[in-house]
Amino acid sequence: MTPQAPTPAYRRLSVEERRGQLLDAALSLFAHRPPEEVSLDDVAERAGVSRPLVYRYFPGGKQQLYEAALRSAADELRDCFDEPREGPLLARLSRALDRYLAFVGQHDAGFSALLRGGSVAETSRASAIVDGVRRAAAEHIMSHLEVTDPGPRLRMTVRMWITAVEAASLIWLDEDKQPPAEELRDWLVEQFAATLSVTARRDPQTDALVRTLAADT
Repeated sequence: MTPQAPTPAYRRLSVEERRGQLLDAALSLFAHRPPEEVSLDDVAERAGVSRPLVYRYFPGGKQQLYEAALRSAADELRDCFDEPREGPLLARLSRALDRYLAFVGQHDAGFSALLRGGSVAETSRASAIVDGVRRAAAEHIMSHLEVTDPGPRLRMTVRMWITAVEAASLIWLDEDKQPPAEELRDWLVEQFAATLSVTARRDPQTDALVRTLAADT
């Protein structure tokens, strides 16, 4: 008789490992389906565990699991803009947008549900998590601009551009990810430079910044 391969030893997961497993399962489902279409049974099945086990780690049910998954996704989105301060600014911005659009492409339905709102899972806490990503992105951009005390016009310009990036990402998903991500990235970078140029006509701080960027490119 052919000897059977040894059965892999069962390893009990730690609390953090099990929680991470459940979050990964939830994120994989939220990536392709709106939150209201994902049940705890779906998450349990994807993770290969029982529904009571999901409740053990997330006693608040689906809402708590959704918000935890949202925080995990938010952390990843924040990291998209965490680019080393090396080389020309617009090149750094291009690399950050590459990561951002890759995330959007991988989490299309979930990303749309997150930003469009109106979901049964939407709460003030969820909205605060999303707004935290926007603020973190703005802070990263200000850091790359090397502006420690931005005035209201510059702050508004950066936040408006971040909103435009979100809107463009949603339209991009509606248009079956056309134009190609690389073209959309370049277009958004050009819009950033153009928006700064418009603000520079009204704001000396932004005007000085635009002159520095022109010398950098």
